[in-house]
Amino acid sequence: MTDTPSQQVRAEPPAPVTHGRVLRIALPIVLSNATVPLLGAVDTGVVGQIGEAAPIGAVGVGAVILATLYGIFGFLRMGTTGLAAQARGAGQDTEASAVFLRALVIGAVAGLVLILAQGPLVRVAFAIAPASAEVERLARAYLAIRIWGAPATIALYAVTGWLIAAERTRGVLALQLWMNGLNIVLDLWFVLGLGWGVEGVAVATLVAEGSGLALGLWLCRDRAAAARRVGRAGILAAGPLRRMVAVNRDIMIRSVLLQAAFTSFLFLGAGMGDVTLAANQILLQFLEVTAFALDGFAFAAEALVGGAVGAAARAAVRRAALVSAFWGGAGAVLLALGFAVAGGAVIDVMSTSAEVRAEARSYLPWLVIGPLIGVASWTFDGIFTGATWTREMRNAMLVSVAAYAAALALLVPVLGNHGLWAGLMVLNLARAATMAALYPGLERQVGAG
Repeated sequence: MTDTPSQQVRAEPPAPVTHGRVLRIALPIVLSNATVPLLGAVDTGVVGQIGEAAPIGAVGVGAVILATLYGIFGFLRMGTTGLAAQARGAGQDTEASAVFLRALVIGAVAGLVLILAQGPLVRVAFAIAPASAEVERLARAYLAIRIWGAPATIALYAVTGWLIAAERTRGVLALQLWMNGLNIVLDLWFVLGLGWGVEGVAVATLVAEGSGLALGLWLCRDRAAAARRVGRAGILAAGPLRRMVAVNRDIMIRSVLLQAAFTSFLFLGAGMGDVTLAANQILLQFLEVTAFALDGFAFAAEALVGGAVGAAARAAVRRAALVSAFWGGAGAVLLALGFAVAGGAVIDVMSTSAEVRAEARSYLPWLVIGPLIGVASWTFDGIFTGATWTREMRNAMLVSVAAYAAALALLVPVLGNHGLWAGLMVLNLARAATMAALYPGLERQVGAG
């Protein structure tokens, strides 16, 4: 059920959006998100010690297939943050709890569906993935283990979304440090110590995912008391449920489009040979470090813009957008400088193959400019999610993916893998431009506070 007039708390004016408040929300997220691609880098680096390209490519292909499937349900994290932050901004704590519970149930059910459908899903994935026979064999073994973590992984989206909306981002940091720290330790043990190879990477991740959900539910244990107030009727209340479905539907479409773009990037690279596939997989770790780190400021925008929209405070929406964008831009400059100075050394650590090292270094300049190009799109994602302007975000992604597809069609035949990386930059530029054009309308729809 939704909050009745007697249950609602009159929304107070939102707290000032200061640089300090943004940093208190964002910095734990920056640190926690940075551990996610760090884990991918360790996965790649550990199997890279085998000295062959195929295991690196197999982990990359398997991880991308799962990321594509899980990414479809990324709406749970984003939708939970936006809706819960707005409910909190409006003083509706019971509805904020109902948002969390709805998302948690959806996550668990979705994970079970993926387990049951794993056979046809894997067949379809490899039917469109032009990888070598050895890469496919190893990737299938990886996926057969990892898929059992689907319920935990998807349910964790709801947990993370709630913690961000509540501005409890230290909890997100604790969760990621535990999960990814355990995963890294098990990676080293299972692969380098026990010699389990690609299967060892998969088992390590599966164990970490299960323990992560347990810790996440403990961090949100105060929602247990709220759940008794919400009840089944509250979770299934028609009005809020329709709104949640609409918001999450649009985010899901947007997420499917984005995942399709990244999946096409990997598969097109795979068609250029195992060495290029391995080089792209290594360089994608740089891009993921960038996206996850700068998303910290986008997540701050989600929480703060959402609260301001719930309180109908237009000035606070603009302030949250500007301050989040300022710090995101500063982070992008630092990352670009870091990649320019240390990128080559990182590549050398991540693979012992001279061929893969040389190939990856030739495309490193794209990763140096990547943060500067991508930061605006990630910040706007946070602003639009917090405001639950998900239909507009979906439409912007439709336009951007069309621009990306056109860029690939024009550039890949001429420039090869350089054209592939250029297309990815076009995707992020188009995302930023389309949402920037829509942003003034977002402000106009918020109250004049």
